Amino acid sequence: MTTQRENKGAQSAPLYESAAKIYPREIGGKFANLSKLATVTLLGLFYIIPWLMWDDRQAILFDMPARKFYLLGLTLWPQDFPYLALLLIIAALSLFFFTALAGRLFCGFACPQTVWTEAFIWMEQLTEGTRSQRMKLDKAPWSLNKLRRKGSKQFLWLTFSLWTGFTFVGFFVPIRQLGIDVLAADIAGWTLFWMFFYGFATYGNAGYMREQVCKYMCPYARFQSAMFDNDTLIISYDEKRGDPRGGRKRSVDPKKAGLGDCIDCMLCVQVCPTGIDIRDGLQYECIACAACIDACDSIMDKMNYPRGLVRYSTENAMNNESTHVLRPRMFVYATLLLVIIAGLVTSMASRTPVILDVIRDRNSLYRELPGDLIENIYTLKIINQSNDVRRFRLSVAGVPGLVLDGVEDEFSVDGGGILSMPVRARTNRDSAYGIMNITFNLTATDDESVTVIEDSRFLGPTP
Repeated sequence: MTTQRENKGAQSAPLYESAAKIYPREIGGKFANLSKLATVTLLGLFYIIPWLMWDDRQAILFDMPARKFYLLGLTLWPQDFPYLALLLIIAALSLFFFTALAGRLFCGFACPQTVWTEAFIWMEQLTEGTRSQRMKLDKAPWSLNKLRRKGSKQFLWLTFSLWTGFTFVGFFVPIRQLGIDVLAADIAGWTLFWMFFYGFATYGNAGYMREQVCKYMCPYARFQSAMFDNDTLIISYDEKRGDPRGGRKRSVDPKKAGLGDCIDCMLCVQVCPTGIDIRDGLQYECIACAACIDACDSIMDKMNYPRGLVRYSTENAMNNESTHVLRPRMFVYATLLLVIIAGLVTSMASRTPVILDVIRDRNSLYRELPGDLIENIYTLKIINQSNDVRRFRLSVAGVPGLVLDGVEDEFSVDGGGILSMPVRARTNRDSAYGIMNITFNLTATDDESVTVIEDSRFLGPTP
């Protein structure tokens, strides 16, 4: 009978339990100030950058329809995709480097989820009050006061989310024109979709899901342990110093009372945005925001105890073993980062503003013309990556007597334009035999240093 009752109770138990709402408590301190500075700086950059101008155009704009990426004075094309790949590799290596050095430093201070959640919590505190006031308000029955406070919070959240969606789309559509279209209620369907989609994602992730994103959706929390070692700086509770825990008056000597320095005030848990107890050891939910350090230090100051009961430390240091911050993996990550960054900077510095593609006509090997001439046909595609109209001249070399037909002495290509033109290269039969390497030379007439050389083949009769 007991087994049947236990089985019946197990079958009726819910498979999933809804997560309790977390009310992070306000705390001050050096890490809290650093977090606020990071939040204001990153949000400021996000909302201000699309409005900056450069040479009568938006300074940073990812123009997807035109397949142009404007980065200040630089215009990138799909042919410049390797630069994007290098930037992604640099971002990944930077994440590995800082994770191996100081754990989830990115999560605690620079992750978009953390930054926007912090902003939403500020709005929540502004409208609903402190932690205790928010908890009391949620438990209270609906009233005019509760409706006013909740309504004010939702208004701020929705307005901020819509402005975020508008700004996000402004990185892909000229934001000034987008603003005019919004005011005129004349917005394209996909533009409107992405504006609301990104706004809704911000509203849901930062307003309601919050720590659930970090716990269950972010893959970084799952593989962070692969980048940690015993010399990684992590937020740690000094168990040897803090235990046994227990409350006491400030005048009580903890050693005489047989207690550690932890007074079990639970403040470190109350300020944690993910609701964990750092005293239970390192947990994957910890985003290294260091709020618990500020909280514990404030209590240590009140108790006249030394700070650092909860602190940034390493596993080796906590076990009284030597710590090596500068270790082989750090040098490997740093060296790779420096090499790739140097390569990217060098490549972009030497990047030519013109691209020349030469496509040989594959339908015929060659053509025999009157006068003992041999002709090959090519299609040239010239991309002017600068923003101004440029004039060019084209020449060919590699075979004696080789000349171009169907090409003007000089021709122009619009700024950011693409010119596709067929050209014919011909030479005497005596000079054309088999497969010969030739080069097309494209030079800007206004700047001789802008020269592009492209290799190709010229085919003639077999000798």
